[in-house]
Amino acid sequence: MAGIGLRQPHYGELLEGRPPLAFLEVHSENFFAEGGAALAVLQQAREHYPVSLHGVGLALGSAAGLDPWHLDKLAALVARVQPCQVSDHACFARAPLHDGGPVVHANDLLPVAFNEASLAIMAANVSRVQDRLQRPILVENLSAYVAWADDTLAEADFLNQLACRTGCGLLLDVNNLVVNALNAAADPVASACAFVDAVDAPAVGEIHLAGYHDDGEIVIDDHGSRVHAPVWQVYRHAVARLGAVPTLIEWDTGVPALQVLLDEAALAQQAAAEALSINACGA
Repeated sequence: MAGIGLRQPHYGELLEGRPPLAFLEVHSENFFAEGGAALAVLQQAREHYPVSLHGVGLALGSAAGLDPWHLDKLAALVARVQPCQVSDHACFARAPLHDGGPVVHANDLLPVAFNEASLAIMAANVSRVQDRLQRPILVENLSAYVAWADDTLAEADFLNQLACRTGCGLLLDVNNLVVNALNAAADPVASACAFVDAVDAPAVGEIHLAGYHDDGEIVIDDHGSRVHAPVWQVYRHAVARLGAVPTLIEWDTGVPALQVLLDEAALAQQAAAEALSINACGA
């Protein structure tokens, strides 16, 4: 049930050893080139593992719309790889520099307002992607450090309505939930668990786990360490409610030895098994 990200330092060791993993996940944009060594490695990995394509560039919440070039490249990669999942984030990144000016793409995942206008924009963009790819995608909740004054919907409700309108699934990033809660809530674990309880369970198609950085003033979602205890707590709660959902260990900065990622994946397997066992006994 647990997978890891396929990262360049691990290409040789992973493909030679082929450790037992439920799936591998890559950032879609890293494989948009028509050929080359990276794509060859991905195709080799796909021969042995299911592959999930996780994007950071669709900018699904952008009022300026989607980048046609980006969607073309993603569609070509999906056709080539035949991934088990395709996902991206509930964010915006594309906007004009000024009225009538050229649309630029910010190098960030910027939070949208949780209101009806933003929901309509994101639903239209998600539907366009799904029509092009001829498959549903998963949309991930963000770690966000600011909020909009005109929010009128709870984030979970916003995502539930998005899934209902478009038929997309949800990628539940538990680390993002905990990071947001640590920065804003009096009881972070309870707050994150309440989000899990509010989300539409059948829509959740994947879970992400990662590490964060806490400097004492703000918690940053940096994907640069082992999964922290509060994230494991919320993950167990999520599995007890949602069932056995495919789970990824994300590690993008200061990438460690492959065995560290495999150990984290094994811990996810163990935590999920324990949560399911307790839930079954409680039932």
